[in-house]
Amino acid sequence: MKLIIAAIKPFKLEEVREALTSIGVRGMMVTEIKGFGSQSGHTEIYRGAEYAVNFVPKVKLEIVVAAAMADQVVETIQTTAKTDKIGDGKIFVLDVESAVRVRTGETNDDAL
Repeated sequence: MKLIIAAIKPFKLEEVREALTSIGVRGMMVTEIKGFGSQSGHTEIYRGAEYAVNFVPKVKLEIVVAAAMADQVVETIQTTAKTDKIGDGKIFVLDVESAVRVRTGETNDDAL
């Protein structure tokens, strides 16, 4: 099993969710986050004063899938979340040692 963590632009969330559902992803966790990467934030003007915005709003997706499906999920997120502008996000893939469905006690791939 693989854990896929993706940080994407918030306005792309629904489009990414629909694309993942269409390829068979049955669940995900979503968290609103703030961060920065190569863009290192930016400045904004509010009521005539300039402010440094060091952290940019993003949405973090956490998805656990069977290892055989991981590449397809990463490709789907990448193509759907892409805007060709700086700050499109990052995707990380990690190994998952085990998973348990709390309600039934099913484990690993059966728990997904």
